Amino acid sequence: MNELLTWILDIVQTVDPVARTFLAAVGIMLETSILIGLVVPGDTIVIVASTAVENPVQYISLVVAVVIGALTGESIGFALGRWFGPHVRRSRLGRTIGEDNWRRAERYLTRRGGIAVFTSRFLPVLHSLIPVTVGMSTMRYRTFMAWTVPACLIWAFAYVTVGSLVASGYRELAEELHFAGYIFVGVIVVFVVLVVVAKRLLQRSEAKHMEPDRGEGRQAPSDDLQPR
Repeated sequence: MNELLTWILDIVQTVDPVARTFLAAVGIMLETSILIGLVVPGDTIVIVASTAVENPVQYISLVVAVVIGALTGESIGFALGRWFGPHVRRSRLGRTIGEDNWRRAERYLTRRGGIAVFTSRFLPVLHSLIPVTVGMSTMRYRTFMAWTVPACLIWAFAYVTVGSLVASGYRELAEELHFAGYIFVGVIVVFVVLVVVAKRLLQRSEAKHMEPDRGEGRQAPSDDLQPR
């Protein structure tokens, strides 16, 4: 186990730090762009890239790159929603996602406003649909950014920190403990399980804001979200 993990981590570390950071930024940009996030594993990209972090400069650089990539991707989604929203929604991929998911995103944004933008960063499917849905609403771009920037910061710091700390801890223990590899895998598995559980709890707590009810036609919580 140790030999295999060391080999994998060494391969990631052999990639030039600048190229590695750039690729992570591009990967997360695609993950947060409209609909692409449904197939591109952004969480995995960041975790893998963070295992090669060797010093504070690389750590901060990766966090900044991931945040910039995420914000760029969400900005692309916002722009597509603002300019081509209905066409995207009626496209083949938009229809594949399903009208129910689009309506859930609309209801969630209408009822929760900026909170929906913030929490969607941590919710499956919605993290790809909310940016374009915001673009189709009248929420201003600066308002959208004010809510999504802190969410992206929290997300980036959490994943880069866990990946870098676990990998560095493994390297320190690998030469002394023959089961260090199992500890590494165990910690990553525990982190993934905690993330999945947290996402499900968050989604469950917010579900009532996504489902249709008699109040669906009520006034939006913000002037920025009046129907276009």
